[in-house]
Formats: sequence, structure tokens, C-alpha cells
Amino acid sequence: MRIDNIINEIRDTLTGTFAEIDTWFDKDPVLRSAVPTGGGWTIDQILEHISLTNHFLLIIIEKGTRKALANAAKTDLQAALQDYQFHRDQLDEVGMHRSYPWIRPAHMEPTGLHSSDAVRLLLKSQVAQCLGYLALLSNGEGALYKTTMSVNSLGKIDVYEYIYFLAQHGRRHIGQMEAMEK
Repeated sequence: MRIDNIINEIRDTLTGTFAEIDTWFDKDPVLRSAVPTGGGWTIDQILEHISLTNHFLLIIIEKGTRKALANAAKTDLQAALQDYQFHRDQLDEVGMHRSYPWIRPAHMEPTGLHSSDAVRLLLKSQVAQCLGYLALLSNGEGALYKTTMSVNSLGKIDVYEYIYFLAQHGRRHIGQMEAMEK
């Protein structure tokens, strides 16, 4: 698959996922604040968790973007992209609720310190950041820098895969919220 098709797929997945997440802010506040049977996070807490996770992923994505662009300045990009593999199957697993065990770090747990409106605006801003990084990496440069991702034993993934991971993490929690709504 060509790199521009992969970038378009990432963009579409990102915007589609977060457009769907955004609809959860319009749900009944009683539903959003209900504690699930058996315990766990409320929908509002899940939405905050998504924003917290995005925050930390975006630190890595921003750094990776800078390094990928620096690498592109001293690399034959077309040659580097000839054998490019986008690891969609492994990353798609991230988007399935309960597809693997994972205990998130404490700094990604919701605190309730931010209003739903503030979380909603933050999520929109974070998506815009991702779209900005994709625009900067529009020729395939995002493939030129990899960082280790321990979640689901992904190993070293590139900047595009990190952005796709961010979208799949959101997708994972959509599944969780849908289960709670039922």
C-alpha cells in the first residue's frame, strides 16, 4: 500500500474515531456519571482517561515527528519507504475492548478535576495536533523514526503507527462505553 493511502487511512480513522467519541459528551449526564455494575470508571472518567492518554502519546508523537523530519533531511525517503510495513493488524487489536490485558499507569487515571466541556475541548485540540503532525509528515517521513511501545507487545513502532495507536485507543474505549450504555 502506498504511503499516502496509509496516511489518509490514519487521518480518516483518527477523525472518525474522535467524532464518535465527541458524541458521548451529548449523552444524558446521568448515563455519563453512572458507575458501572461491579465498579469501574464512569463514561465521563473514560473520556478524561482518553484525553490523559492522548496527552502522553502526543509527547512521544511530537518528539518522533521532529526526529523523523531530521532523519528525512539526511535520508533517501523513497528508498527508505520501499519496504515499509504498516502494522495494522497488531494496532487494530488495540481498538478492541478487552482484547489484551493492560494496567494503565497511574498518571493516565482520571482525576475528575476537569469539566466535561474542558475534556471535550482538549480532545478536539489533541486531534488537531495529530492532524498537524500528519500534515508535516505527508511524504512518508513518519516512517523514519521508531519508538518502543510496550502495550500489547507492539515493540518499535513509527510515528504513523503511534498516531494510529492513539486513534485505536479511543476506539477501544468507545466499545467500553457502548457496553456500559447497554
